Amino acid sequence: MSVALLEKIQTLKKQRNAVILAHNYQPGQIQDMADFTGDSLGLSVQAAQTDAEVIVFCGVLFMAETAAILSPEKTVLLPEKNAGCPMADMINAQQLRELKAQHPDALVVCYVNSTAEVKALSDYCCTSGNALELVQMLPQDREIIFVPDKNLGGFIVEQTGREMVLWPGYCPTHTWILPEHIAVARKEHPDAQVLAHPECNSDVRAIADGLLSTGQMLKYAKTSGVNEFIIATEKGIIHSLQKQNPDKRFYPATGKAICSNMKKISLEKVLWALEDMQYRVTVPEPICTDAKRSLDRMLEVIPK
Repeated sequence: MSVALLEKIQTLKKQRNAVILAHNYQPGQIQDMADFTGDSLGLSVQAAQTDAEVIVFCGVLFMAETAAILSPEKTVLLPEKNAGCPMADMINAQQLRELKAQHPDALVVCYVNSTAEVKALSDYCCTSGNALELVQMLPQDREIIFVPDKNLGGFIVEQTGREMVLWPGYCPTHTWILPEHIAVARKEHPDAQVLAHPECNSDVRAIADGLLSTGQMLKYAKTSGVNEFIIATEKGIIHSLQKQNPDKRFYPATGKAICSNMKKISLEKVLWALEDMQYRVTVPEPICTDAKRSLDRMLEVIPK
């Protein structure tokens, strides 16, 4: 890692009054350089509470959009303009409008891994960490549409027995993790617990020891008496897990669980973002206000 490059980033960060955010799936050197690391919504909430004028979001587009929704007065930069999320792109505003028309009395719950336009058309937004609790709090006599992740939605159905209309979206990275990967990893590390993200397929969820969001994995690893873990999510989180728990061991369920979009951002691109104030992410009205309403409703039901 270039010391000179890091120094340039730090100097420009101060000049721009910027805060740098890195998602748990980002490359290790990006996580190490950031002011805050974490999950997408948690990072946006943290950034909104700072006095920074500029947010550099090392993640993907929907994350930068969320930061812009919660901090409309700040300048939000995404260092790589082509860092998108395949799952978020699996449903658009028109498709959701058509689905709502087929279920006019349904409440729409959208996963935070969705576009601003989809959030704006939803009643509630949720995270992987609070989706289960949120749905449990909603009126039992109301039908629920859950978008865009069929796997996270399926996890909620399994846990609650509550039927929902599930959009057939999914995270490609998590669907690459297969039961046979878990079986091989368990043979290699027989004392390890398997922690899987609920974005995984149902056959992987069924054999995991714990189903946790990235934030929940980080908390659990710190407090658990277990010293070895097999991690069934994007392998970038292992950097944070190992860094925060140097005496414990973490193994990826498979080396294939890599999100190429999350790996598009480099230190050079962070520097260029600060130098040229690019690539700015904005959310126009009324989408911004409507999307924020779905986030606010989530926080009303499940306060932070």
